[in-house]
Amino acid sequence: MNKKQSILITGGAGYIGSMLSTELVKIGYKVTVLDNLTYKKNSLSHLKNKKNFRLIVGSVLNKSLVKRSIKNHDFIIPLAGLVGAPLCDKFPKLARLVNLESVIFMRKCLEKNQKVIFATTNSGYGVGKKNKFCTERSKLNPISLYGRTKVQAEKEVMKFKNSISFRLATVFGKSFRMRTDLLVNNFVWEAMKTKKLTLFEPHFRRNYIHVKDIVKVFVFAINNFYKMRSNVYNVGLSSANLTKLSLAKKIKKQIKGLRIQINNNQKDPDKRDYFVSNKKIEKKGFKAKFTIENGITELLKTYKSDKFKILNNY
Repeated sequence: MNKKQSILITGGAGYIGSMLSTELVKIGYKVTVLDNLTYKKNSLSHLKNKKNFRLIVGSVLNKSLVKRSIKNHDFIIPLAGLVGAPLCDKFPKLARLVNLESVIFMRKCLEKNQKVIFATTNSGYGVGKKNKFCTERSKLNPISLYGRTKVQAEKEVMKFKNSISFRLATVFGKSFRMRTDLLVNNFVWEAMKTKKLTLFEPHFRRNYIHVKDIVKVFVFAINNFYKMRSNVYNVGLSSANLTKLSLAKKIKKQIKGLRIQINNNQKDPDKRDYFVSNKKIEKKGFKAKFTIENGITELLKTYKSDKFKILNNY
């Protein structure tokens, strides 16, 4: 590892970004974050006195700022985005601008020797085939605007030779910029508050991964970039390909008296339904390890803390 290498993270104050920025600063990389701080102003406050950290407050839609910021960085990690189907449906024009158009502009600004590690989503698979895992070769069929913008952005990024794309499973766990709208985080939050979970279409399947494992896979990619470049990888916890009902039952084991109810009269607006294979990234030497069970325990402890407040969820 060359600790003199510099890394630009757009959206570096967000749910994944704040955790990744913190780890890369800790390791010793020179880290620059470009973020408009829409959701939380102080998620990176613990880094402000670090000599190898710099925060640029601004938008990825500011083309002159982006062009200046990209210069002289070895790695670019574009995490800025409107994340999730509900938020993109609420602001469709902005979603296209941030999730897609800003990425296209960024790619055009890159020098040949620069390297990109992109993050997209498993939701691009839409609805998978029954009894069959989605691999990186599976047909992409995004259902939501969010999924479509991320799939299109991935195609643009992969036109650049020095690039890697991670199709991330649904993330869970504690972060400096906490979110309770993500499925595991939300289920644990609701279960703790109400002692009840009401499930729509409980057979819908999904893969999950802890935010700490996402941080680890980015570090792994930085250290093994030339072995991995020009490729797309699914990144998830292979033991956590679960239906919503299976997830709810795991939560019930840690919350006494939790009632699980099935509502057959209402459809889930999020139509994602798939199991995902992570064998490709595992063959490269990375394997997610932070279990769903440990994540539930961590979330319960976080939510019960006197300091925990929901200030800026979508």
